[in-house]
Amino acid sequence: MKIAPIIHAIQKAKKSGEQIDYRLVHTGQHYDEKMSETFFKQLNIPHPDVNLACGGGSQAEQTAAIMLAFEKEILANPSDLVVVVGDVTSTMACSIVAKKLSIKVAHVEAGIRSWDCSMPEEINRMLTDSITDCFFTTSTLAGENLLNEGHKKEQIHFVGNVMIDTLRANESRFQQPEVWKELGLSPKAYLVMTMHRPANVDEEAKLKEFISSIDDNTNAMPVVFPIHPRTKAILEKAGIQMKNIHLVEPLGYLEFNYLVKHAKGVLTDSGGITEETTVMNVPCITLRDNTERPETIDIGTNELIGTDPKKIKPALEKLLAGKWKQGHIPEKWDGKAAERIVSILCHSL
Repeated sequence: MKIAPIIHAIQKAKKSGEQIDYRLVHTGQHYDEKMSETFFKQLNIPHPDVNLACGGGSQAEQTAAIMLAFEKEILANPSDLVVVVGDVTSTMACSIVAKKLSIKVAHVEAGIRSWDCSMPEEINRMLTDSITDCFFTTSTLAGENLLNEGHKKEQIHFVGNVMIDTLRANESRFQQPEVWKELGLSPKAYLVMTMHRPANVDEEAKLKEFISSIDDNTNAMPVVFPIHPRTKAILEKAGIQMKNIHLVEPLGYLEFNYLVKHAKGVLTDSGGITEETTVMNVPCITLRDNTERPETIDIGTNELIGTDPKKIKPALEKLLAGKWKQGHIPEKWDGKAAERIVSILCHSL
């Protein structure tokens, strides 16, 4: 989702005569069909030049596997610059390998912070940014975070949000999923839910309390929950009975965002989804104690309610009563972030 618009912008720049080329490396970190291959197909991303097949294992095992494989890859195919995106294990691992080989690193979505080091993603962000040469940020606050960490102003480029580039480029292509007819859904008459963070889903008792609080307070409005198989297994083991929450298989990008766009609201513990709901003007309840994307709260449609299940009822009452706040779209979230990034890569580095 984050690399697609950059690839398309590079291809466009190359056709217009710019001296730029790329090699697309898929580490294999997200190896599930719905998490990887489907996105390549739906978002029209060229097949990767190589798949390092480093899926599975613990955090340490996966980091080590990616570093070993990427080192061989970059030695066999030298590069002037390694561009990494987001905050996954691959982002950190490939950055370390590149820097140790004296190759410059550019980080897309740099500088965002939750200040919560219990989150693996926060460690990935901080370590990656500590050795990055060129920072592409989604907000002015992200740039301020980087300046406060000692980075130079000329290294930081406020370009906007590539996730929104992808959203805008594909909004007209959103596809109604099969579950729409199966559940008899209609616009603004259902909720969408996602939950994947280990702190929320790995403890059976806590997950059960979350699910029960949501299920009991939707006023019989259906809740569509695309669920990871591991989380589904925990729910089944707990024997939780649900009357309004409907578990469905993970969805592709186009199908999932069709649901989000037409939903009454979203409940999530994801960061990226809060950006998409902000741009699509869909109310969003975030089940976390902190966020690395405060602009979705200060400017957008997101509200952070924490991880206390008791906070769910009043938040849902407010949302269902139509009393949710009106949001606005943050600066430079206009679908042109990748164009800015590639222009800087061509002319300023």
